[in-house]
Amino acid sequence: MSDLIPLIGEPPALDLVNTRPAAADLLSTPGDLRSWLGLEAGRFEEARELADADLTGADLAAVRDVREHTARALDRVRHGRPPAADDLDALNQAQRAAPAIVELAWGGEAVTATRRRTGSPGARVAAWLAEAAAGLLADPAVRKVRQCEAAECVMLFLPAHPRRRWCSAARCGNRVRVARHYQRHRLP
Repeated sequence: MSDLIPLIGEPPALDLVNTRPAAADLLSTPGDLRSWLGLEAGRFEEARELADADLTGADLAAVRDVREHTARALDRVRHGRPPAADDLDALNQAQRAAPAIVELAWGGEAVTATRRRTGSPGARVAAWLAEAAAGLLADPAVRKVRQCEAAECVMLFLPAHPRRRWCSAARCGNRVRVARHYQRHRLP
């Protein structure tokens, strides 16, 4: 993975879109995808199950395809415009490639239900992310998704607080505050 660290902490579909900051791609190799899944593993069971999978270039291409379709659909929907049919079709197709079932088993004292996907590891990653995108796109909160206000930052976030302006206070927020301080205190 590049020197840039992916921004995580948003819904998985936004975290995926945010792996493509300005002039960079944080998912350039299958190893980058495994690293990103490792970062997400603490938050999502699906990522934890797939972080150590043997992912290929074709798997990476499937995930990047989901990312592109998600980004385009999200850009339209969050601005109140209908998404392109081919973007929705691609996300639906990615989900169909690795359908999820709820697997029942006897756990000794009770029946347990575990959600599992069938298919190759790459198809399972792409399907999980396409399903996350579907959930976000269908959620009324999608209209609240914002782009970071810092100059040249393209990161998206779903604000928990209406006054949130930056993707990360530690990244962009600090840069903006330092720049403002410099402008106020520079020599004439």
